[in-house]
This record gives sequence, structure tokens and C-alpha cells, in this order.
Amino acid sequence: MTSVPPPAFDRLQPQPAQGYAGDVTPELAWSWVEAGDAVLVDVRSDAEREWVGIVPGSVGVVWKQWPGMAMNPSFDSNLRDAVPPGKKAVLLCRSGVRSIPAAKRATELGLEAYNILEGFEGNADEQGHRGALGGWRFRGLPWRQN
Repeated sequence: MTSVPPPAFDRLQPQPAQGYAGDVTPELAWSWVEAGDAVLVDVRSDAEREWVGIVPGSVGVVWKQWPGMAMNPSFDSNLRDAVPPGKKAVLLCRSGVRSIPAAKRATELGLEAYNILEGFEGNADEQGHRGALGGWRFRGLPWRQN
């Protein structure tokens, strides 16, 4: 199951969540980053960022390592280094699911942390393909591929 916005809501307002500051759309997250209010933390694996694409200016802090999806033992220290005091952390993964426990952990570390709904690639369509039903790229926000 992926994290998707409720059917009718304001795309430019955070949505309530349990255990972290809230869920935000890719558009709201980007507006905060552009304004200098937030740091975009990409919690996908290094391979995902390398092959699928990255958001310019984002900070890669892996939540779970590939292969095996083992927890990154350096997550806490890397996250603290990435997000200066007084800035929000907006966390991005592939579909908006992995970034939820990462946002909860960031909150436990004392950060104001938000999950980015839809993630980088959005939900899978009927054929199992991502990129056509939402997500950072689908919304036309800045990204690049190596």
C-alpha cells in the first residue's frame, strides 16, 4: 500500500499524521525547499537515486540499504548532519511509504519531519508501472537522471 492524498484536501496544506509532523504533497514540499524553510531528504537507496533520478539539492540519507533492505546504522547521524536546527525535514522515498517510518524516526530525533505523499515515482498503475499516477516526477517538479 502506498501513501496517497485523501480524495478532497488542500494540496498546499500539511495533512495530519501520527508520530510525525504530517504528510505533504510534492508541491508543498518543494515550495518549502525553495523558500529555504526545509531540507529535502531522499531516503531511497543509493541505487534508486542513481538509476531512477534525484531531486537537485536533495540530501541522500538512506533509510534501508540494498540488498536485503537492512537498516542504515548511520541514519540518525547522517540525518542530524543534513538538517540544520530550525529547518523542516521533508522525506522522500519511491512511493511515500518508506519515508513514513523515516519521518517518525526523525521526529524522535527532535526534528520537525514530514512525509512526502506519492514519493518520487507515485503509485503503480494496472500494469505495475510507476510514474503515471502521481509522484514528484509526475507533478513536473525538478529532477534529473545521471
